[in-house]
Amino acid sequence: MNPVEPLNPGEPLAKPAAAAPQLTTAAFAVHIFTASGAACALLALIAAVRSDWPQMFVWLGIALFIDGIDGTFARRLRVAEVLPRWSGDVLDLVVDILNYVFVPAYAVVASGRVPPAIAIPLGILIVVTGSLYFADRLMKTSDYYFRGFPAVWNVAVFYLFVLKPDPLPATLSIAALAVLTFVPFHVVHPMRIAHLREITLVALILWALLAAYAVAMNLNPGFWTQAGLCALAIYFIAAGFLRRHHP
Repeated sequence: MNPVEPLNPGEPLAKPAAAAPQLTTAAFAVHIFTASGAACALLALIAAVRSDWPQMFVWLGIALFIDGIDGTFARRLRVAEVLPRWSGDVLDLVVDILNYVFVPAYAVVASGRVPPAIAIPLGILIVVTGSLYFADRLMKTSDYYFRGFPAVWNVAVFYLFVLKPDPLPATLSIAALAVLTFVPFHVVHPMRIAHLREITLVALILWALLAAYAVAMNLNPGFWTQAGLCALAIYFIAAGFLRRHHP
């Protein structure tokens, strides 16, 4: 989720110093690793078409894991310097919009979690607002907080499937998140922030474990797992507001 400067097609790429073949191979492997998230999106969509929602979330979860660690590899291997022809930022955004926006939007339309008469408009609302968010050059602050709801519709839809609200509250929740996409409050980036980093990483691990359990239980994990997921969501939201007092 990084804002990208567009490349002028008529402008030649700066020619970097030749890199060792093994370094070039390793750098391109990182791009392949990132691009494998698109394969996850396809497999998630195939599962969604079959209404196999737990399987869909398995693939979306794998894609989320890939997105969480590929940047670390890219920075350590200096991929942007070694392979300037391929933009890791653009690749990341393409993959993210598939997994974070497009597949979840389809799940909202096809799952029956919202009233049928408004399902398609809600799906369109998700893909339009999500696309606009990913095009925002100021989507992140300099200290790696997101501005507004960061279009993580994969997570939002996961909560709809686990908590199972009635159609009207589900509809209002989607509409509210779409509006919050453009409200300049701060949302924590759990992998890159410095403030409360240790606590946030522990919270992220706990969230992943509870989410995996919920999927293993066919998205019917019981009250305590639901409560734990809600408590962790509240923490992630609160951590963003705490940034104002700890710049």
